Amino acid sequence: MSQRTPLNAVNRRAFMQRAAALGISVAGLETLLAACGGGGGNGGGDIRWTNWANTGEIQRFKDFTANYNKTHNANVTYNFIPSANNNYFTKIQTELNGNAGPDVFYVGDGDIGKLVANQSIVELTDLLNSDKSKSKEADFQAGLWGAAKTLSGKIYGVPVDCNPLVLWYNKKVLEDAGITTMPADLFEQGKWTREAFDDMIQRIKAKKKYGYVMESSSTAYWAWCTVNGGKVYDKDGYGDLIVQDDLKAMDALNWLTQRVREKVVVYAGSLPKGQGSDLAFISGQTGFIAVGRWNLPTFKLSKGLRYDCVPYPSPTGKIAPAPVALAYMVINKKTKLLDKAFDFLTNFVSKDGQHFRLQGNGNAVPSLSSKELDPLVTEGNDPEHAHYLLDARAAGYALFPAEANTPGLTDDIKTALDPVWLQGKDIKTTLADFASKANPRIKQAMERIK
Repeated sequence: MSQRTPLNAVNRRAFMQRAAALGISVAGLETLLAACGGGGGNGGGDIRWTNWANTGEIQRFKDFTANYNKTHNANVTYNFIPSANNNYFTKIQTELNGNAGPDVFYVGDGDIGKLVANQSIVELTDLLNSDKSKSKEADFQAGLWGAAKTLSGKIYGVPVDCNPLVLWYNKKVLEDAGITTMPADLFEQGKWTREAFDDMIQRIKAKKKYGYVMESSSTAYWAWCTVNGGKVYDKDGYGDLIVQDDLKAMDALNWLTQRVREKVVVYAGSLPKGQGSDLAFISGQTGFIAVGRWNLPTFKLSKGLRYDCVPYPSPTGKIAPAPVALAYMVINKKTKLLDKAFDFLTNFVSKDGQHFRLQGNGNAVPSLSSKELDPLVTEGNDPEHAHYLLDARAAGYALFPAEANTPGLTDDIKTALDPVWLQGKDIKTTLADFASKANPRIKQAMERIK
């Protein structure tokens, strides 16, 4: 489908062609255009916004943008530019460096620290707490800010929604292993402990199936540390990597390592090429996987699949802190229309905005604490215990700021621990060696962000 070319784009092109004919340089043209662009963010023009989106999501974002243009009588046209997930952030960085970045855009929880450090996005603290904001800082779940908030409390991005990690289980696989009391039932009884989970995955393994497929990511490992009462980073996530010295965290990782060696827990990085945890789950090859709500639309379409979710097991049998996957909406610091850009952002993440985007087969959980929004997650009782996603959100936490703010650290953790899962290397020795190299990098990164 062809898209309308904005009038101001035509005018700009014609102006540049005429000016170039007079011998004015491109650099001079850009300076002149910037000077004529109008200050304060109150003039007319276009706002471009972008995010990564799969095919099923794109139409919803187009609809939101069209509705916003229709209902907000601003002298501005808002344009949604969808982008593929592959190389999304690299593309954004290239555009920002070339002064061609979108006005408003998504950034992942592991990338926002880079934009805070190079000062390419707007600090939103005052705007969020002003009358211009549809929702205040305190309206969002406290654990969701992650690297979008600095240690001093400055905010640079707002959670658009979220995806708490919980365990999803294939009921048939569990039943075939002779399990009659489902995990959610044990959780309701306060008996959902690591020992109960261990018993289940051992019984599933005895039936020649995977007990649990563990993703190849740092959050997949740290989840088991925090739900068992351990710490991963110092200073509430803003300091050194200390997991290697925390007794509770190491107890959980030692247990996990042993189960991987016994092939009761299967490391996703060892699965055949092209097979992920979701496919193993849908095909009945594994009892448990840990994902957010993003897989729910696929589960619904899988004929005959019977599934449910439950929080990670904990020593108390009650819910404990586990990771939450997030994206943040940010504003390009070079936008000429700051007020209009923020108005779009605050409406997008508001109660009405999240309701518009998440209603009917949504694949995420609201980031706002709201009784009006919570039913979007539990509607239809799919899965039966969908409310655990809300509980996990309340107890959960975003990617640790120390990790998110240190370039390449998340990938380096995966690389460093691959020999533990694949070759049987000692987990404590590996982590201690890694921390000795990582902590100076963390200190340096955190110094850049105050």
